[in-house]
Amino acid sequence: MKTKRKYNLITLAFLLPWIITFIIFSAYPIIFSIGISFTDYSGLNPAMNFVGLKNYTALFKDEIFLKAMKNTLIFVVGTIPFTTIISILLAVLINSKMVKCKGLFKAGFFLPSVMSMVVISTIWRYIYSADGILNYMLRIFGIEKNTGWLASPDTALLAIMIMDIWAAIGYYTIIFLSGLQSIPEELYESAAIDGASSTDAFFKITLPLVKPTLFFVIAINTIRSFQIFAEIFTMTGGGPLNSTQTIVHYLYITGFRQFKMGYASAMAYILVIIILIITLIQQRALRSEY
Repeated sequence: MKTKRKYNLITLAFLLPWIITFIIFSAYPIIFSIGISFTDYSGLNPAMNFVGLKNYTALFKDEIFLKAMKNTLIFVVGTIPFTTIISILLAVLINSKMVKCKGLFKAGFFLPSVMSMVVISTIWRYIYSADGILNYMLRIFGIEKNTGWLASPDTALLAIMIMDIWAAIGYYTIIFLSGLQSIPEELYESAAIDGASSTDAFFKITLPLVKPTLFFVIAINTIRSFQIFAEIFTMTGGGPLNSTQTIVHYLYITGFRQFKMGYASAMAYILVIIILIITLIQQRALRSEY
């Protein structure tokens, strides 16, 4: 009995640093932020008054928040399908026998994923500028565009979406590649013997067996896309005319520039609910027997 108790105490001693860290830096901030979302807490004054659901109801009358929600949804819907399709096709290509130097391709595609998004955004900001390389290339083909892509409300969000797709496909390609490499080669050999084409093998073997990986990629990509911040902060600051304003960027402005911490916390939990609902829908749509 004493030995078991001693063993439990030793286990607790090893776990205690993690438990303390979790409570201080994770559990407490979550509980505190939920609480202040029902108050008028500013972050500058410790005093706070309970306002009930006022912050939540005010959000749906806030034109900038509604614009930010629309932009975020456009970003999510406009990037995830392209990112997913391009990633899985690249993974299939790299995994095929026709491609040599696979390690080189893996490293090349994965490189943007290990770079800071601030660095990537800064580089692409110069690419999209009025005298940037993109406009220079267009002029070679006889297309004149004398304004920056990020300076126009019509093209700013689209430009950021294109950059995000480029930056993200490498990471998801590696994830899909891991899923593809777990599929037994014998299945493809049997399909080839039965006369199945490469397209048939892709839709009948690859896609069904890579379905768990597909759900994982779509789920984490959805969460990441809803939380887009660094790109907006670095490239446009939400402009021009709030055409690139997103929920997380507006949350940052509201909480840390306007010092409306209670209002910003309510915004954060609206975002949590949206992500949770969409993830559950995706799980239901892509559910499979593992």
